[in-house]
Amino acid sequence: MPNIKRIILLLGDILILYLSLWLVLFVRYGDRFDFHRWQQHFWPFTILYFSWLIVFFIAGLYELSLARNNIRFYSILLNGLIINAGISIAFFYLIPYFGITPKTNLFLNLAIFAILFSGWRNLYNYLIKSSALINNVLIIGRNKETNQINQIIESSPQLGYRVIKQIKPQEIQTPFDLLEMVTQKNIKTIITGVDPHHDSKLVQSLYQCLPLKISFNDLPSFYEKILGKVPISSIGEIWFLENLTESQKNFYEAIKRILDMLGAFIFGLISLVFYPFIALAIKLNTPGPIFYTQRRIGLDGQIFKVIKFRSMIDEAEKNGAQWADQQDYRITKIGKFMRKTRLDELPQLWNVFIGQMSFIGPRPERIEFVQQLEKEIPYYQIRHIVRPGLSGWAQVNFRYGASVKDSIQKLQYELYYIKHRSFILDLSILLRTIKIILKGVGR
Repeated sequence: MPNIKRIILLLGDILILYLSLWLVLFVRYGDRFDFHRWQQHFWPFTILYFSWLIVFFIAGLYELSLARNNIRFYSILLNGLIINAGISIAFFYLIPYFGITPKTNLFLNLAIFAILFSGWRNLYNYLIKSSALINNVLIIGRNKETNQINQIIESSPQLGYRVIKQIKPQEIQTPFDLLEMVTQKNIKTIITGVDPHHDSKLVQSLYQCLPLKISFNDLPSFYEKILGKVPISSIGEIWFLENLTESQKNFYEAIKRILDMLGAFIFGLISLVFYPFIALAIKLNTPGPIFYTQRRIGLDGQIFKVIKFRSMIDEAEKNGAQWADQQDYRITKIGKFMRKTRLDELPQLWNVFIGQMSFIGPRPERIEFVQQLEKEIPYYQIRHIVRPGLSGWAQVNFRYGASVKDSIQKLQYELYYIKHRSFILDLSILLRTIKIILKGVGR
């Protein structure tokens, strides 16, 4: 459901972009507006609109949590429009190959689009929260995950759900009690927080509701839809057997490996320009080596050495491995800047090129921490069935992890990525990583 809503937002935005262009040309040229003039503007503006949409995505305008049309939404929209204006000016005046250099048309387009875009997003919010489209939800079971889902739905009406009732399985006395409740409350979705296989009475009750054509969701599946992560406390070995069939990803993995090699080669060569300046900054800031290596766990549990620019004081771990956090006294001044901009990770392009890492995937963890986490977190070793990455789904959705508790949260996001990984999801992670780097809120 959240993905469908994002697709609706994207399609609506595309429609508004071209509608605003049509209105600008109609207003500007009147009777002189014909197919030739439309075609003359269509292709250059199509290229331009593609970049606009990328900017909007990076800015977060396709995050459902922002779809409330509040002050934050309009602030982000304004910033996005300013960036797009700069891109547009550079595009038309630095690449004069389209036969047009619009000035008035371009800024009219921005103004009209801003008005239509705001109206469209307000209409979307109105429709998605209307009683005709709202999805009434019944939650069966009470635990930490079901309560979390309840809170998320209540605080995010733009998701299009409304929890009508949350009950315990024991409250269902006869198979027809649930049917009556669902009918009276106009329930459209049932979420079961308990395994129906272990409760024959619940199975019979759910069976009675089949003729109503409502949607049945087990807790892990709905949890994934809403939060983009897998609740490890609500799954077992069967879940992994049913959802992590790696043979189905062979084509994706092969193409991804080729793209990783090409990307690492190209960006690796480009990055060499920055090496002397980074090296000089490190040496002037604190004594010690420019690079440092660290043993990490990679694909299938293989050990490899990750290469990074040194961002901590020399001998930062002379007393043994320890978790790092954003306020870590061991991080140097230049190290803080490098971590926020990810410049310290440029040497890892070599790890990507030789196949030890990928651009996108779960972050490779240190051997000492993996040994500890595998003892304390169930299924932790599953994260190693895919190649680790420079950035991942956990990194763009969760703060910097510095404890076992944080690692549990990160693992839930990583399991979601392993299950759903695709070129679209990888592109989403890449764009959101760019957003994090530009905002300077990295590690």
